[in-house]
Amino acid sequence: MILAVLVLAADQFVKYLTITHLPQEQVVPVLGGFLQLFYIRNSGAAFSIGAGYTWVFTIALAVVACVIVWKAFSVRARLWAVVLGGLLGGVLGNLTDRIFREPGFGVGHVVDMISMPWMLPAIFNVADMFIVCGMISIALLIIVGLRLDGTRERDHKDEPTTESVEDGESGSAAAEGAPAADGAASEADAQRAARRERAASED
Repeated sequence: MILAVLVLAADQFVKYLTITHLPQEQVVPVLGGFLQLFYIRNSGAAFSIGAGYTWVFTIALAVVACVIVWKAFSVRARLWAVVLGGLLGGVLGNLTDRIFREPGFGVGHVVDMISMPWMLPAIFNVADMFIVCGMISIALLIIVGLRLDGTRERDHKDEPTTESVEDGESGSAAAEGAPAADGAASEADAQRAARRERAASED
């Protein structure tokens, strides 16, 4: 959770500097055409998709944040903690804009300022970077089979199932009980034979 707070703070600080120091919708070269600053307010998602449905993105961000917090209580793996912390910070960064920025509660416009036109036409912010990196990292952790508790999928596949263990125990008990039952039957037969011999001798 500390990482989430740091990401949120960094995102909001960069947005504050953007609002106070950059002209809106004007290119400010940083590294030529490789990296530029371009301050815009985005009411939609990436590439301004869904600009007329800002409240939908607000609800979606709130739901994602709640799910991440809920999952965080079962995290035991350090990698998962780092990934979810960064993702939560990014989600909270954009959710803060949706809730508190103009034009109003729940429909606020997200402040974007980073442009890399050689790579993609979208303009993004610090929160977006952590969201994208977080989603990619989650996919990779799932692929390698690392669980939230720190165990791996292959470890669980090697474990015998409860039914197998119970069947094995039942089989062992039956195997142990079989010789005992055979021994008891043999002893009973011997006793009967002895009684018959005694009766015959008395006659």
